[in-house]
Amino acid sequence: MHDLNDLYYFEAVVRNGGFSAAARDIGVSKSILSRRVREMEDELGIRLIDRSNRLFKVTEIGQQIYERCRAAVGEMARAQEIAAAMTEEPRGDLTVTCPPGRCADIVSTVVLEMMERYERLRIHLIVSAQRFNIIEDNIDVAIRGGPLQRPGELDLVVKRVLDMSSGLVASPELIGRLGEPKDPVELISYPTIGRRASAGTETWELRRDDGEQRAVRVAPRMSSTDLVVHLKAAEHSGGIAFLPDFIACHRVRAGTLVRVLPEWKGLDGSLHIAFPSRRGMLPAVREFIDAIHPRLVAAFREPYGNLAESEIELASSSAGFAPLSDASLTPTPVVPLAKA
Repeated sequence: MHDLNDLYYFEAVVRNGGFSAAARDIGVSKSILSRRVREMEDELGIRLIDRSNRLFKVTEIGQQIYERCRAAVGEMARAQEIAAAMTEEPRGDLTVTCPPGRCADIVSTVVLEMMERYERLRIHLIVSAQRFNIIEDNIDVAIRGGPLQRPGELDLVVKRVLDMSSGLVASPELIGRLGEPKDPVELISYPTIGRRASAGTETWELRRDDGEQRAVRVAPRMSSTDLVVHLKAAEHSGGIAFLPDFIACHRVRAGTLVRVLPEWKGLDGSLHIAFPSRRGMLPAVREFIDAIHPRLVAAFREPYGNLAESEIELASSSAGFAPLSDASLTPTPVVPLAKA
């Protein structure tokens, strides 16, 4: 085969399920794609695609060749990334996700600074409470709360911003009226504040100081994905809330909330920055992470009691924050990424 572009064209045609879609995807005319694939078939002496006005079907041998072409095209893309990483100036597209509130304010400042500094850089900022699949959704950098990694997220690099723990709180009036539960299983009979967007029961994962873990079913009286709403609802005797320490601790100190089942805490979580390992070498990714990490650490290292509600909004992004203890937040030291 004399022209490796034919592999690229064939891969695009099969991946897009047709010549017209491939032409739109890679910006090459349909007639050129058709001719180049036909020439590729003639040179190999085999039929790769059965095609007519109504039929587009990849042959068995065509599918095998496509799998190898896909791997080759992927390697070519990685080679281009390595070449781009050798340049000093960030360029191209950078897609970043972060939760709303205080975190988004900090991220947007860094984004604007980078766009002003690098004219050839395009940044796409997604502010959402959703936890994206970084690989499948083609995210370059994700700032998020909750577990560091979940199944299917093995090919990620994670930088912690701070660790956090969570637990149960309620208003003194509510506990005075209903009494304090003696065991987590009793929570099903108490009004609770749920974290899911939909109605119905949900499960809270708890761990006791001795290491015992329980998955406890609760029947929320109200639900919200905004943890600031949880805080206010708990203070107004709306139910028992399951909140990160850095949100609830200052209210506990003020006496507007009390701890419930204090020996039971949530599984540990963190605020962290995650990105695909293969993209960490790109200048734009490296520069963004080196800029945003120390700012997030500085913004959220204040003692619990000094946090304003604008800062509390950060947690609203993650209904999956592990659920409260007196453990202090532990910001991770800033470790700049090594330059490629």
